[in-house]
Amino acid sequence: MSTSTDVSTARPPVPLGVAALMAVPGTYLGAAAYLGLPAPQIASPILVLVYGLAIVGAAFLLSWAAEAVQVDINAGLALALLALVAVLPEYAVDFVFTTQCGGAYAGDGGTPDVCGLALANMTGANRVLVGVGWPLVVLVATLALWRGRKDGGRSDSGREDGRGHRPAEVRLAPAMSVEVVFLGLATLYSLTLPLRGSLTLVDSAVFLAIFAGYAWRLSRMEASEPDLLGTSAWMGGLDTRPRRAWVIGTFVVAGLVILACAEHFAESLTSTGEELGVSQFLLVQWIAPLASESPELIVACLYAWRMKADESLGALLSSKVNQWTLLVGGLPIVFGLTAGTTAGLPMDTDQRFELLITAAQSLFAVALLLDLRLTARDAGILVALFSTQFLVSVLGTDAANRYVIVALSVVYLGWAAVRIARRLGVTAQLVRDATVTPMSELPTEVA
Repeated sequence: MSTSTDVSTARPPVPLGVAALMAVPGTYLGAAAYLGLPAPQIASPILVLVYGLAIVGAAFLLSWAAEAVQVDINAGLALALLALVAVLPEYAVDFVFTTQCGGAYAGDGGTPDVCGLALANMTGANRVLVGVGWPLVVLVATLALWRGRKDGGRSDSGREDGRGHRPAEVRLAPAMSVEVVFLGLATLYSLTLPLRGSLTLVDSAVFLAIFAGYAWRLSRMEASEPDLLGTSAWMGGLDTRPRRAWVIGTFVVAGLVILACAEHFAESLTSTGEELGVSQFLLVQWIAPLASESPELIVACLYAWRMKADESLGALLSSKVNQWTLLVGGLPIVFGLTAGTTAGLPMDTDQRFELLITAAQSLFAVALLLDLRLTARDAGILVALFSTQFLVSVLGTDAANRYVIVALSVVYLGWAAVRIARRLGVTAQLVRDATVTPMSELPTEVA
């Protein structure tokens, strides 16, 4: 394993302890609520912060453990696992609202209004990931490249130049064609969702099948030596038994924190909306992702800053695949189990509009990556289009927001169609690489 320093005998790094401490207050309050233990009465806005910080701490723990597990499994599966665990907090919040929606339909309390929140966090987090996260990687990688040239052309890990990055663009390795194509498949199917009034078990089967194909394809990738940094390097540099104990233990602790906090975080968000007169939908859609996505974005920026731009953008791309397959596919299953029905998760008009623009943005993002690179110009377009709808959703009326959603969706889809039409040969080769070319023939690093 390649690391920046010899960490096998060092003490646990400070960030590991900081992340654990961040999780303590929220975990105690959450456990106290479940077990009937004494706990102070705290206003809902403060609870949002406490539980949100706990989820952030847990997400960092998950990210470090998922990176360290690269020592034991191949890089492709490790990247997929990192992406999966990085969005576990988002899974938890979405599944809480879906469970409450199912309970309302089963007559176990609550109102069907909560169903309007079931997809809000997912759609908001998806659009933040692409509209902010991907451009942020390009920006940080560009700054890191300028810094590297100023310092003599070497990165923190001793590379001569930024891997996966040239001036004004971030490039992906050919092996990342798997992520791009399977995201494209999930996105094309997701474009049918706004046309229907519910998310069904048939949709679950399709999305889960796409994820299964994606995971199988990655499993064909050959193992490679990981290049870990910081806390994950310390964990991965331990001997086999203590390393696996730390990785498994970290996964378990982080999972318990999320289990203790996710439901209360969601409840605090809705209560805060009621107390402050703020739209619950907007809080769940834009504030909740600050907790669920911030650790992932921070880790991606750290990788980009250390001139590992391909891995940075690749991790965010893998997260997007997870969100569009496992997360969306899991919602009807959770709803069916709690509601006792096979009718499917109902979607109101607002959710269908949100799904429309999220799917349209996703297809546009796939079109940008057909040649496995994201340029600064493309990143600027993503930020501008995302910011337009975000500002209208927060400051404008519901009617204005719907008009903007439809207009931007047309822009996204039209622009994507033009790019794909102009790159039919590139698209065909990308699909062949992702689906039939032996993984051993696809380089895992950018030339």
